[in-house]
Amino acid sequence: MVIASTFAWYAARAGGMVAFGLLTIGVLLGLGLSGRARLKEWPRFAVEDVHRFVGLLTGTFIAVHVLVLLLQSYVPFSVADLVIPGKASFKPLPTALGVVAMELLLALAVTNHYRKELSYSFWRRAHYLNFAVWLFALVHGLVSGTDTGTAWGAAFYAVSGGSVAGLTAWRVARLRRLEPWALRLWPGTAGLLAAELLVAIALVR
Repeated sequence: MVIASTFAWYAARAGGMVAFGLLTIGVLLGLGLSGRARLKEWPRFAVEDVHRFVGLLTGTFIAVHVLVLLLQSYVPFSVADLVIPGKASFKPLPTALGVVAMELLLALAVTNHYRKELSYSFWRRAHYLNFAVWLFALVHGLVSGTDTGTAWGAAFYAVSGGSVAGLTAWRVARLRRLEPWALRLWPGTAGLLAAELLVAIALVR
């Protein structure tokens, strides 16, 4: 029973890491689409399809993460622990952020399903909540994840955070119509600073 429970705990952790990786890819694709980034071999409609598919995969692995957490007994969780923010006794704050991120993502999935019935301005503003979802999920994984202290775990979060920070800086620079040199400098600087910060947090955690 202990072996099965330990295996389930590893499976839950793996599901969470994969879900966060997919969430990061989805955010990066969304930033690229909103900034009208051009890929020679990928037309926009193809990137949009990939973006939607990545979103579905993210939801699937979040479901795996939550379901396995309920089934394992290595660190017990109840249904209430995983649907009510702050209810869980295991690292309450980061776990609560994970619950909030999951529920926000579910709300966004509903708005996407009814996108044709909603005004574009409302849908677009609601879509910005993806940043909150990603940030909450980052803190959740970084603080409550048991793999953060490993070299590969720290590298995973550093690459994820650096990529999102860099592409966000590129998006802001595009919106402000900055000079070409700024479009090259901002993303790299923001990405590097974010990656260094996340590695530092992982090391001192």
